[in-house]
Amino acid sequence: MATTTASAAAFVPRLRFPLSESIPRSYYLGHHHAGLREITNRLSSIGLVLECRDYRVPLTSWNPHLDRAIAGRNRIIVYTHRDLGTDSPNSVERDLRRYHAGHNAANSAVAGHRVVFWRKDDPSSTKSLLRHIADAARAVDSLTGVRALVVGMPNVGKSTLLNRLRTHGMAKKASVARTGAQPGVTRKLSSPVRILEGGSFARDAASSSDAGGSLGEGVFVLDTPGVFVPYVDDAEDMVKLALAGSVKDDRIQMEILADYLLYRMNRLDPALYARYSPPTNEVNDFLAGVARRTGKLKAGGVPNVEAAADFAVKQWRTGQLGRFILDDVNDDAIRLKEIAREGGGPTSLSQARKREKEMRRERAMNKQKAV
Repeated sequence: MATTTASAAAFVPRLRFPLSESIPRSYYLGHHHAGLREITNRLSSIGLVLECRDYRVPLTSWNPHLDRAIAGRNRIIVYTHRDLGTDSPNSVERDLRRYHAGHNAANSAVAGHRVVFWRKDDPSSTKSLLRHIADAARAVDSLTGVRALVVGMPNVGKSTLLNRLRTHGMAKKASVARTGAQPGVTRKLSSPVRILEGGSFARDAASSSDAGGSLGEGVFVLDTPGVFVPYVDDAEDMVKLALAGSVKDDRIQMEILADYLLYRMNRLDPALYARYSPPTNEVNDFLAGVARRTGKLKAGGVPNVEAAADFAVKQWRTGQLGRFILDDVNDDAIRLKEIAREGGGPTSLSQARKREKEMRRERAMNKQKAV
């Protein structure tokens, strides 16, 4: 025991994560482009937008292209998976709230936005969001009710959010949107689903104020396909999104995702994986420990590192291997994201592919120069 404690005390985690050139920089599929076009076409009849961002990657899941498409609209930004980020400092939520408050103050000429940090399994969190929705809908004051869109990156939790809103906002309990562990379950806009009625139930249960207009016939929400960014400049951002589940698991090797998870756990607290392995920077040692502990062995007792990597990643996604965020949230990081939003970037699949080819060519030229 003393030896283990000493080795843990002497352990020095990696300062940087080695990024493979094989990591793709795009996951912008045809239905993403079609979904963004359909969202844009529907905006004229939409009174409210619920924009979902993943709290585990609060900056990386911020889609500048989607942000520009819905700019100026009455919006509620919902940070999903807040319950999966409880190991990270509360200063993360505080800094994000401060940023959004400053953004609203600096852009008073256009529609501001509310911000909600949503916990899936906390009914009070869902009811708080419903109060914000009801208040925003009453400000529209439409006799026919309000149509809202729920938008965001793939697999950020949009359909789950819609189901919870329906369950807590309506007297009749029912799930209305398909959900799944992989992105791409929703591929086109859904039919409008009522989450709040226009009568006294909505006012009593969901309104934070008696002031304002009427909900009319209620609030109706349309689920939309997740929309990925056409091109990801930073390969580490692509790994973060894949680890969080916004990219299908066959696009980046699970061993790479498990290695990045190990890197992040070491930066926070190596004790997070103590049941599988002593502190280590070697992903194969970590995965061998996972394989032995969970019985994921090949013939002759050889650790099945592929199965172990898949297991470790899914454990983290469900909060069973730490509940922490992957982004470093600070003023500089937020400002860089703002610059990306203002500066644009590839806006189509063909432009994204062209950008990726240029990057590969540049890396090859740099290698030749080094030789």
